[in-house]
Amino acid sequence: LSWFKPRQQLRNNTALILNMRVVSDELDEATRERMEHRAKQLSREMARLLQELEQKSQEQRSKEQSPVAWRALLFAALQHWQFWHEEQNEEDEVNEYANDLERHFEEDIQWTYQNLFTECKYVMDFVNAFTLAAKHILLDSSIPELQPCFGIGSAHEGWHPHGENIIYQVLVPLAPPPGHTFLPELCDPGEMPEGNFRIRVELECTCMNEQVEGNMLCFLHHDEEELNWNQGPSLLHTVCTNSYLDVQKTVRRFRQLLKTCWSLLPHSNRWRLTTLPGTRSCKLKMEGEEEEITIEIILGVQQGNSDIFMSSQANEGIFTPGTIWTTSCAVAEAKFFRLVTEQAPHGNFHLRCLQLCASTLVGTGFSSYTLKTVVMHLLNTTPLSGWCRGHFLLRLDDIMSYLWHCLEERRLNHFFFGNEKIPEEIVVPPALQRAEPVNLFQHLAQDPDAQAEAMRELLDMQDRLVRMLNDGH
Repeated sequence: LSWFKPRQQLRNNTALILNMRVVSDELDEATRERMEHRAKQLSREMARLLQELEQKSQEQRSKEQSPVAWRALLFAALQHWQFWHEEQNEEDEVNEYANDLERHFEEDIQWTYQNLFTECKYVMDFVNAFTLAAKHILLDSSIPELQPCFGIGSAHEGWHPHGENIIYQVLVPLAPPPGHTFLPELCDPGEMPEGNFRIRVELECTCMNEQVEGNMLCFLHHDEEELNWNQGPSLLHTVCTNSYLDVQKTVRRFRQLLKTCWSLLPHSNRWRLTTLPGTRSCKLKMEGEEEEITIEIILGVQQGNSDIFMSSQANEGIFTPGTIWTTSCAVAEAKFFRLVTEQAPHGNFHLRCLQLCASTLVGTGFSSYTLKTVVMHLLNTTPLSGWCRGHFLLRLDDIMSYLWHCLEERRLNHFFFGNEKIPEEIVVPPALQRAEPVNLFQHLAQDPDAQAEAMRELLDMQDRLVRMLNDGH
């Protein structure tokens, strides 16, 4: 391949320059001057090679070549990353640089994970403190019961692309209060996309439990005036529309309850709370003297005893009525990443791979969820021992090649729908596991122009990834 030679030269030149950077201060002046002169020559040569590589890259784009070209570019341009680890060199300083480079990647991952872990724990403690306070001051059935929250989203999974503001997401499960029951109804596929629900609310007799529940009156067998005087209205009169649990009404009540409870929480002494606009989730900002935290609280109703929820989040790109609750696998996804982290050997690089690839998404039509789905499929099929730093480039190649193949086929299957190889620790409703796989690239199957644009964007992402690794990010 014509573009392989300049890549190889670039690798060798880079290795030499990096070697010069770690030369001991004890070298004599003459040797230092010769090496500095040589470094300048190599820098000029590298500039020429980079220009040639850019030209070859443009030629590659015009031909829309397959991932074979990407794979060769990756390994030829970036093996200096592993060069110090794999090649024996007489200079101790070179080996030391190799160790420094490896430590850079490993320490960066560890710092990111530990920092996210600390912040996520604080957010979870805050939300759980709020739900506990709400139970003490909420004396009626005007809102569903709030259960302990789950951390969801990239931050709670242990990764986050650089350059983006972190929004800490949590899901607060809702349970029917006494005297109520939730009856999920799957929406007609012709009406809404697959996996959408309505949650019908029905009242149930609690006469036999009135003594157990104290002042709790049965909503079915006491008149409305007595109920309003003693315990307030039922959910049907506060957060429902035509007997169905309404997302927007529930979020509005939740936000009001949060404001009421805020002064009771110890967090109010340190932070200033601001609620942000939103009709299907409760977004808020906590501002301190030197930092701020943005939180998004999503509401959900658990599907049986599974890790799948009917959530308040809207369907992406289409209007979602207030009584529609969408299927969310976010809790199961966070659990999957937690299991991988627990079971993987020390020094595992799967989160770093995901972070790096997600950092190339800026300005493209790809979402971080697309990349996360690709990585989950690969984590589920590649032995975890293969995600160590020695195989770092191989896994990056796997991610990009897998995504390219999905674009060619115009199909990327959702990780949970129709997947019978999910780890047994994750509980999925049988109907969801037996369902037909959901194609996240369905829009590409219907639009060839969008497919071609996505392939061009993937080539851009590959270029960015090469440059990021060359820069040591």
